[in-house]
Amino acid sequence: MKICRFDDNRLGIVEGPVVRDVSAALECLPRLAYPQPRYDALIANLTQLRERIESVAPYARTRPLADVRLLSPIANPGKIIAAPVNYTKHLEEARAQPQIHHDSQVAEIQRIGLFLKANSSLVGPAEGIALQHPDRRNDHEAEVVVVIGKSGRNIGRAEASDYIAGYCIGLDMTVRGPEERSLRKSIDSYSVLGPWLVTADEIADSANLDFWLTVNDEPRQKANTRDLIIGIPELIEFASSFYTLHPGDVIFTGTPEGVGPVLPGDRIVVELQGVGRMEVAVRSE
Repeated sequence: MKICRFDDNRLGIVEGPVVRDVSAALECLPRLAYPQPRYDALIANLTQLRERIESVAPYARTRPLADVRLLSPIANPGKIIAAPVNYTKHLEEARAQPQIHHDSQVAEIQRIGLFLKANSSLVGPAEGIALQHPDRRNDHEAEVVVVIGKSGRNIGRAEASDYIAGYCIGLDMTVRGPEERSLRKSIDSYSVLGPWLVTADEIADSANLDFWLTVNDEPRQKANTRDLIIGIPELIEFASSFYTLHPGDVIFTGTPEGVGPVLPGDRIVVELQGVGRMEVAVRSE
């Protein structure tokens, strides 16, 4: 199932070129009171929600996909987790280009671990990227994103798939400079998630997914998840050994070689096998 959030927080399922407005299914979600939970309520109740979606979908209004404004499919992730230099060729690229590493040593992911991005940086594809620090290089980084489906701590890699709700496309934008990654990658609109959530049952093998990125139709990045240094099950194991994962937490799994600068007016397109196509406009802040 392809589940999207669109326009004024409507809930939809994507079927080819159309979206079915299944917002009525949201009535099955529990009413929340202060303090709000530290997880995404939709993902936490995804099983019940899917049953309700299936019951209302045959009667739901449809709209052309091209006419809706796609938001981040995950509204309230407790954490945005990211894996740096998780493709060998990108590690080599980062070490070879001073513009990327800013004359700093680039260590292997096994040594530096993961990092967190501010939730305030999260947007959907229709919201676009608002560049900041125009005097610096602002780079695109296409990534496969894993959405956590249930809470867990110290999850073993063998059971990691049981904790996956689904997959999305991610753009982990970054401004180059000497500061820590989490600061430079947490700028408003620098975590783009979309175009929808594809539930885990539709992805037969997450260890063999092609994805690619273009800027103004120019090919920039192309890779397959089989080339990850630390694979998806191992990333879940790694992350959960440090903190509890909750429903709706997202993991940006890493970007391949080919990262490069974008400018206001550019159009970024990322495609992921089994998920779909995400188009994102770049503008000045």
